[in-house]
Amino acid sequence: MGCKIDLSQKPLIPRPETEYWVNKVIKQIDSTIVRTTLSRISHTCVLDLFCGSGCIGLAISRHVKNARVTFADKYQYFKHPNFIKSDVFSNIRGKYDYIFANPPYVATSKKYLVQKSVLKFEPKQALFGGADGLFYIKKFLKEARTHLNPGGKIFMEFSPEQKEEIEKIIKRYKYSNYNFHRDQFNRWRWVDISI
Repeated sequence: MGCKIDLSQKPLIPRPETEYWVNKVIKQIDSTIVRTTLSRISHTCVLDLFCGSGCIGLAISRHVKNARVTFADKYQYFKHPNFIKSDVFSNIRGKYDYIFANPPYVATSKKYLVQKSVLKFEPKQALFGGADGLFYIKKFLKEARTHLNPGGKIFMEFSPEQKEEIEKIIKRYKYSNYNFHRDQFNRWRWVDISI
């Protein structure tokens, strides 16, 4: 999305599937902001959780007018004044209009399906989310609503085969307004959740 991403600290390399859905969401947010009369005087507060290289938050900063982005991750791969070191929401205190999450979601039980080059060069902590890949997704969805402003929205990436289980988790935590979306390869890739 026209951003320079610093990979010198060896975070997870940004993927085209992530770029695809983030681009779609940014267009959606832009059209929402244009319709909101307060957009001229207020900031849109965004949290990029599990930020890794910061690619999502940097794209939002560049393309969403008046966006105030906070970056958060358990590991710090880049320097930014709005970075918070946090294990999921452990050190997050504010509320946000939008929360973007690209958590580690590869199932360790399916490690054999991951490309050898990915296993060799990518940080394991950014890839694996427990035996079923849902460990961080469950933690995230359990707490996310308490960090959203009224009318706020969550956008979360996941692995295509996790869709049914994620829908169960969404319902367990009493989110009622959600939509699943496919990526450019026609695979289920992200969900938006409104409160």
